[in-house]
Amino acid sequence: MERIGIAASKVAKGNLLIYNSFVILLATLLSLLIFFIAGCAIVITLVLFAYLTSGGNPPDLEDGWMSIMLVCMICLAVIIFLLDICAIFKNIKFKRN
Repeated sequence: MERIGIAASKVAKGNLLIYNSFVILLATLLSLLIFFIAGCAIVITLVLFAYLTSGGNPPDLEDGWMSIMLVCMICLAVIIFLLDICAIFKNIKFKRN
């Protein structure tokens, strides 16, 4: 989280508005990257688990797996949102030091 502020300060070079904008931008992009990587891992794991539990037959993902996947993705989204908010509040500045 601290590296977001370091990268934003190198880009902003003293401009507080640009610094805060880059903190929000970098934190959001990092959160999206983590969400997509973790989301793909969750989906692949659930599809493989559904395939293995169906006895080698093609699994019916609509049966009960979609609700499990929906719960997993909602939990992941909430965790990533909280991480993003923490990173933004930790790095945002209101006046120059």
